[in-house]
Amino acid sequence: MELTTNKSILDWIKEKVELVKPDKIVWIDGSKEQIDELRAEAVATGEMVKLNEELLPECYLHRTKKNDVARVEDRTLICTPTEEEAGPTNHWMEPSKCYEMLYDIAKDSYKGRTMYVIPYSMGPVGSPFSKIGIELTDSIYVVLNMSIMTRVGKKVLDVLGDSNDWVRGLHCKCDVDADKRWICQFPQDNTIISVNSAYGGNVLLGKKCFALRIASYQGWKEGWQAEHMLILGVENPQGEVKYICAAFPSACGKTNLAMLIPPESYQKAGYKVWCVGDDISWIRKGPDGRLYAINPENGFFGVAPGTNMKSNPNALMSTKKGTIFTNVALNLDNNTVWWEGLDKNPPENAIDWLGNPWNGKTSTEKGAHPNSRFTAPTVNCPCLSSEFENPQGVPISAFVFGGRRAKLAPLVYQAKSWNNGVFVGSIMASETTAAAAGAVGVVRRDPMAMLPFCGYNMADYWQHWIDIGAGLDPDKAPKFFNVNWFRKDDEGNFLWPGFGDNLRVLEWILKRCEGKVDAKETAIGYVPYADDINLEGIEDEVSKETLQSILEVDKDLWKDETKGIEEFYAKFGDKLPADLQAELDTLKANLQ
Repeated sequence: MELTTNKSILDWIKEKVELVKPDKIVWIDGSKEQIDELRAEAVATGEMVKLNEELLPECYLHRTKKNDVARVEDRTLICTPTEEEAGPTNHWMEPSKCYEMLYDIAKDSYKGRTMYVIPYSMGPVGSPFSKIGIELTDSIYVVLNMSIMTRVGKKVLDVLGDSNDWVRGLHCKCDVDADKRWICQFPQDNTIISVNSAYGGNVLLGKKCFALRIASYQGWKEGWQAEHMLILGVENPQGEVKYICAAFPSACGKTNLAMLIPPESYQKAGYKVWCVGDDISWIRKGPDGRLYAINPENGFFGVAPGTNMKSNPNALMSTKKGTIFTNVALNLDNNTVWWEGLDKNPPENAIDWLGNPWNGKTSTEKGAHPNSRFTAPTVNCPCLSSEFENPQGVPISAFVFGGRRAKLAPLVYQAKSWNNGVFVGSIMASETTAAAAGAVGVVRRDPMAMLPFCGYNMADYWQHWIDIGAGLDPDKAPKFFNVNWFRKDDEGNFLWPGFGDNLRVLEWILKRCEGKVDAKETAIGYVPYADDINLEGIEDEVSKETLQSILEVDKDLWKDETKGIEEFYAKFGDKLPADLQAELDTLKANLQ
């Protein structure tokens, strides 16, 4: 039964039905009954495994094909009329050519299958920030994940009414053929098409495809921003909460920061940290002239390996109910899940992520894939902010950028102005870890952590940041900061404890936003005085001398860095915003 009379939706679905030829069509209404039926069907066909109802209520395990375990950036296309609109950091194809290729692959691919129609809202249903999408899929796994990650069902269509402002999404599993796998975004058409994948990041089209690639383009055209940023609230002992948006490349502890647990001395003093979102922020100017952010998602799509009660208890607690685990090991003794880094007790009687018998005590193979995932409802998070569903969002005090730099960036510094902050975000980089393929310690640029997710030319994206700042009252604009939890000594040991102790740095950041603490001006920005970072409780780990050393700015290293920035900026030719070139010139002059 159709759940809407919206002509633009019904016409589009009819067109797609003729293309892919499903045996039947099921509209997702958002009811618990329907979701339960689909779960039961997925278990009956073997697509999912029901886990221990007492230990993990309403939780399931799913395995993808061996060739389909991660996002594929070289097969992710931005399809704009000209290559320049996509820019030098995206893979591009001309739209008509791409549609032809995709329709050729998708043709008749739903024969013998069901088409599920998923109406979903990114953001609270009816919020002025929110946007609506329809995803067509032939995968129950996608339906069940989208019902965790987004708000789905008839209520979404009721809010949309007859409007044509919705994002079209077509997902076809096809044969999960890696050679014909494509994830394509058409920003001007509000359209996403994904073929030959069944892995989360490529097929949950509300996630990176819509919430960043399409939404970043929409924000550019409509005067708002879609950013790859967590949102957290820091509550001080007086009960005041200030909010921070922060961007980090992968493997820099983003989810840990989003769900940070304050150090004991801070807890005793009455500090609390609230999670609004762990991955994506949509940001708009509010009626009072300040910037406000929402988390458009409704769930966490987290990496399982390494998540444990020590590294991120809040994330682990979030997975205890209503969660789908993908590509982790199945413990046959109690019908629960396990992954590397969960605990020091690998099960001896288990099935690995490939579906083979596995003894964790003796096997040299991993039980879980390194990119195995959990899809968990946000509502499960023990530190979830009471403002999570606020349709107006939360007011942002600071933007924080970060990366892994062993020697270069100090623990924290503040940008000197809005445009200088945009510059700091644009030059973000991380040194590769052992986790990434290739050499260790290579500097990878990832501006604003948006490199794989910006739906248009990154030079235009930076200009959009500059334009947003120009439209703000400087007294109400968020301040910009850069953090680096990963400074090392000459032996390669980390000099800062990280995790919950990062709150010590956030406290300084918020004091700077309120004008409550001084800082030292350096060539790159304002750096704290060591006395202004609270070391209570970690004096044994971090001496004042150590803290001073990780707040130092090494001019010679930064001179080298400017060469790397110049090289990166050169990719954008004369589209590079003049304001950013001016910031680079100022940095070079400051370093002389």
